[in-house]
Amino acid sequence: MKVLGNTLFWVVITVLLTLTFGSSYDNYIEPFLFVSMLLPVIIGTVYFFNYYLVSRYLFEKRIFKFALYSCYLSIVSLYLEMVVVFVAFILLARYRYDHMVPLAADIPFLAVILYGIVFLYGFTMLAKRSFASRERIQELEREKNKQEDTFLLVRAERKVHRILQQDIDYLESLGDYVRIHTSTSTPITTKEKISKLETLLPNSFLRIHRSYIVNTNKILAFTREQIQVREMSLPIGRTYKKKVIDTLSRDA
Repeated sequence: MKVLGNTLFWVVITVLLTLTFGSSYDNYIEPFLFVSMLLPVIIGTVYFFNYYLVSRYLFEKRIFKFALYSCYLSIVSLYLEMVVVFVAFILLARYRYDHMVPLAADIPFLAVILYGIVFLYGFTMLAKRSFASRERIQELEREKNKQEDTFLLVRAERKVHRILQQDIDYLESLGDYVRIHTSTSTPITTKEKISKLETLLPNSFLRIHRSYIVNTNKILAFTREQIQVREMSLPIGRTYKKKVIDTLSRDA
């Protein structure tokens, strides 16, 4: 998804720059070729500034080095832009200044374009990080609420049962029903969907199979094929295997 987003960003930038440089030109072919030549300089500057200078110096509050290296980057980028303009003068304009793409030789304008894109990309990065952080905080709050609500409420036999989460050994899906196995009472069978019950339980409960959710605190042993909970050996589904093994190995 990240690759798709970056690709879409640069496609939009390429189109906008082509339209900008070709707005007062006879066609858009030469402006597109000029933008294609200029794009590597822009992309290199954008990624070096945002992924190296910002993360390594600005975020670490090493302001002097951030400012110094940003100046160096500006000089190098402007120099490379002038090289692109010179190459375009030879290849596209064939040594005739009046055949140059409009604005292509305007170095201050190119600098504004370059750093406008640098800061636009940086803004989109910060917006994505802010959104991801907000989602992470909401996820932690939901998990905290699950853990504070230590009872699982399910309807069975025309009654609502309050089952202490720490007493649950595992949940077993039986088609249209779910059987909740506990260490303190007989199993309780409910018409709730196992996928819905999964969302109501904290992270200490792990989906190991399309038909099983186990309380990881009740696991006695496990292999790559099955999990032992009390006297029961429960199978690990193929689609869940990697996540289950990674989680249990990390917690071991």
